[in-house]
Amino acid sequence: MDKQVFDIIIVGAGTAGCLLANRLSKQKDLSIALVEAGGNDNYHWIHIPVGYLYCMGNKRTDWLYKTSSQPGLNGRSLNYPRGKVLGGCSSINGMIYMRGQSKDYDHWRQLGNVGWGWDDVLPYFIKTEDNFSGSDEYHGKGGEWRVDEQRLHWDVLDDFRRATVEAGIPKISDFNNGNNFGVSYFKVNQKNGFRLNTAKAFLQPIKNRKNLKIFKNCEVKNLIIKNKIVTGLNVLKSGYEFEIVANKEVILSAGSIGSPKILELSGIGNPDILNKHGINPVVNLKNVGENLQDHLQLRVIYKLQNAKTLNQEINSVFGKIKIGMEYLFKRKGPMSMAPSQLGVFAMSDSSYEMPNVQFHVQPLSLDKFGDPLHDFPGLTASVCNLNPLSKGSVHIQSQDLYIQPEINPNYLSHTTDKKVAADSIKLARKIISQPGMKKYNPVEYAPGANFQTDDELEKVAGDIGTTIFHPVGTCAMGIQNDSVTKPNLKVNGVEKLRVVDASVMPSITSGNTNSPTLMIAEKASELILNEV
Repeated sequence: MDKQVFDIIIVGAGTAGCLLANRLSKQKDLSIALVEAGGNDNYHWIHIPVGYLYCMGNKRTDWLYKTSSQPGLNGRSLNYPRGKVLGGCSSINGMIYMRGQSKDYDHWRQLGNVGWGWDDVLPYFIKTEDNFSGSDEYHGKGGEWRVDEQRLHWDVLDDFRRATVEAGIPKISDFNNGNNFGVSYFKVNQKNGFRLNTAKAFLQPIKNRKNLKIFKNCEVKNLIIKNKIVTGLNVLKSGYEFEIVANKEVILSAGSIGSPKILELSGIGNPDILNKHGINPVVNLKNVGENLQDHLQLRVIYKLQNAKTLNQEINSVFGKIKIGMEYLFKRKGPMSMAPSQLGVFAMSDSSYEMPNVQFHVQPLSLDKFGDPLHDFPGLTASVCNLNPLSKGSVHIQSQDLYIQPEINPNYLSHTTDKKVAADSIKLARKIISQPGMKKYNPVEYAPGANFQTDDELEKVAGDIGTTIFHPVGTCAMGIQNDSVTKPNLKVNGVEKLRVVDASVMPSITSGNTNSPTLMIAEKASELILNEV
């Protein structure tokens, strides 16, 4: 194992890496290595939808990252789950199928990224999709990425949807046609009541191809660079180091935390940061690890009366038995549940032409992720700013690859984001006060009705805000010489190296980021195959 040679090396068997391995290994004269830091996705909680509760914060499936202390969150540090297993974040995420809005991608194109506008990328979304309702101008049938309806129902969510309409937000059936203004139930990446991760969808069917080799539990120490040409990787497995050589190119699909970390460990990045940690700068690329963007959610919680919610079911022995039996025999009910069922996209004030906030509405409540559910009927209207102007960074803290990078999302550092946060809480209150929710006599449990002024709401947003797990942008593509990647996703200043994952997004998409990452990989596979 001292040295192995392939045409293409893919680093990371997550959302992007699994699709790339599938598409590139179709070309039989290409040899492909897929290198993954985690292990098999054979943990049962990966595949049972509610199992995300047991995968986040679990070293078997999660990198167990934490952010730095955040001034905008009043000094708090957040857990920052990232998938460390075949399928990556698609093995531990919320399973929501969401593309974002047409303006997101048209903005990428306006920045000079030719080929990344909405009309350009829509065919790649459609290509991967297997939509339960069939194919039309926006949706595909027969792809690997199943998009299904949820397999459970809550009356209280129907009533919240009714209240949302009463608040002036339309009822719609589809969030994925380019403008997601409205209220609807989320569609999910599940199949027959099980989570569908990218390992199951794209890797499992082709894992035995003779031109594909999968390296599991292997961490990349650094890229091998000679005369600014990437020739391969140094890899560690169980303390043993070996080399994998790439004849044609290396693709980093390690995500918005992992990809900039590998670049910096290899001497590609800001020389000031590299020198600080004793790494010889090979390529001066100051924006590696910069431009970090994430969706910060504000969990507005209501205590209800006369309502059936998950809180009561999970807190009774009979309820737990009923939940288990319903899933065992029907693959339905709360165990088939995505973390959020009902979605709302809206404008936080009249100055916005398209939605700038998203609600994830849940028939449950708890003080923080990992805590038990409350002992009262509860509803959570979690709302996030879709287009935050606050930007942060990810940078190594040591040349030791086992030391986690410093993750600084810089939440609520921009005044506009603070205003949107305050307005988002007000919008949640507007919806909950409509006639559709009156019978539940809702009482605001968090942040609390005592917070009323903008200043009070902006401050308390820092107390209740938490990540919704959508980091992007740390290897952003662009046409400037100091952009980390070019529109073809090749890394500036070095040859035979590409980044293909959410880190290449120049700006965050308006919604959940998993399926946009899959689209990026689909388009990238075509770019790569057209060149090799």
